[in-house]
Formats: sequence, C-alpha cells, structure tokens
Amino acid sequence: MRNAITENHTSDDGRPDGGTTFGPGFAIGWQRGALGRGDDRLAQNGAFVEDVIQAALGRIKHYQDSPFECDESAHAVKYLEMALQCLDIRTQKREAREVEGTHAV
Repeated sequence: MRNAITENHTSDDGRPDGGTTFGPGFAIGWQRGALGRGDDRLAQNGAFVEDVIQAALGRIKHYQDSPFECDESAHAVKYLEMALQCLDIRTQKREAREVEGTHAV
C-alpha cells in the first residue's frame, strides 16, 4: 500500500520551495531555498530527491544481499541507479552553466 502524503511548497515566483512528505515509518523535509554558490553557499536544510533515492537504493541492495534477492529488486536497483545518474548529469550541466545552487533555469 502506498499512502504517502506530500505537501509541496512553491515560492511567490512559482519555484519549488521545500515541503514535506510523510508515510508510515518516514518523514521527509525537502530542501527549502537555493543553496547559493561559492563563499555565499548555505548549508543544506532538507532532503534532496537524490538523498531519498539513495536511501531506497541502499535498502533494496540490502534485500538483494539476503534470502529475499529477486529479479524484480535487481531491476529496481538498476532503475534507481539510472535515476541517480540522470540527476547527476543534470547537476553537471547546471554546474557547467554556473547556475547550480541557484534558482536560475
């Protein structure tokens, strides 16, 4: 059963700006605000999508190292790893444009 409840926040200018997701046994506070760049960079104040994918990936890999190993979980590992690779490429492209850590598109 999937019964997470998400409340996404949006800034006045329409940009994603934190929020929360709750479900049985978990609570996620999403990153709120841009971190900035260089000497002005702020500390992370919430989870990034990559953090949550990494957590799920670690858990499924744990199952794969147990008697519960199965093809379906192997596929899930593959796709979660692909998701992280895609998001890493996005970050690299934003870094190359020097907009990573900002709300610039």
